[in-house]
Amino acid sequence: MQSIGSPLMWSLFAAFVVVALLVDFFAMSKQGAHQVSTREAATWSLVWVSVSFVFMGWMWWHLGGTGTDEAARTLANAKSLEFLTGYLIEKALAVDNIFVFLMLFTYFAVPAEFQKRVLMLGILGALGLRAVMILVGAWLIAQFHWILYLFGAFLLFTGIKMWWAAGQEPDLDNNPALKWIRSRFKIAPTYDGERFFTVLNGVKMASPLLVVILLIGIVDIVFAVDSIPAIFAITTDPFIVLTSNVFAILGLRAMYFLLANMHERFHLLSYGLAIVLVFIGAKMLLIDVYKIPVAYSLGFTAITLAVTMILSLKIPPKSAPGGAYPFGSKKHDERA
Repeated sequence: MQSIGSPLMWSLFAAFVVVALLVDFFAMSKQGAHQVSTREAATWSLVWVSVSFVFMGWMWWHLGGTGTDEAARTLANAKSLEFLTGYLIEKALAVDNIFVFLMLFTYFAVPAEFQKRVLMLGILGALGLRAVMILVGAWLIAQFHWILYLFGAFLLFTGIKMWWAAGQEPDLDNNPALKWIRSRFKIAPTYDGERFFTVLNGVKMASPLLVVILLIGIVDIVFAVDSIPAIFAITTDPFIVLTSNVFAILGLRAMYFLLANMHERFHLLSYGLAIVLVFIGAKMLLIDVYKIPVAYSLGFTAITLAVTMILSLKIPPKSAPGGAYPFGSKKHDERA
């Protein structure tokens, strides 16, 4: 499978991710457990988005976007557009992750000052998981072209399911994953700081914080299954697929705190995401009949998301917001 990822590009990208995570960890440990303000979340969100665009600009320049070689400029423009489209799609799908995280934190009454660490661990898990799944997916596509049709059918099905589930409020109490965790662990009724295990009446128990982290890990798996085929509909270049995914995930924690208090305003966003997934699935199914240009995919995705967000602000929700989430958003005060 052809890729623009030279050893130098892979090395620089890996080094950047490591440095970014170390900076994030250092900032988190220095600040300690605290409630993230909207201003802090907005600042970090802007930083991560800016860094993503700086990377795209560097990639465009490195591939010869400013040179005199027409072939190199064409390649640089094409790959930059693929990265931007993939980044936008992954960022949009990450919003669904955010609403699920919000539901989990509400259900388990996770103190605001502990949410930052939970999200950081979730991001680390998502990075490792998606790297493995992307490499496996790229290998499968290279070996078996028909896998693209399977991915397309899956995205089509997922989009339709998301459309029908939008606006509904599932029940977390009956979620199989939570039932499985409860059958394997004795869960303490209260938190013990940021500890994952605690001792209550001489019995070692898992804290609710551990349960939340396990569920977020499962959420990462479920959403990775949706989002990774979506980016392969835009490009099969492993370097573009991985970098666009990673940059979208790196800013996920800041974006959560930025949107946590705004989820009700975007109650129609799930419909927009459903339309995007159906479009991408159809694009993948038609790949050998008509290859929809990447620019069209970018424009369709941006317009669809913008329209649903504007409509969300103009049309009040009829009921509590929901979506095609793998877990419910039922709110109650009972802790695990």
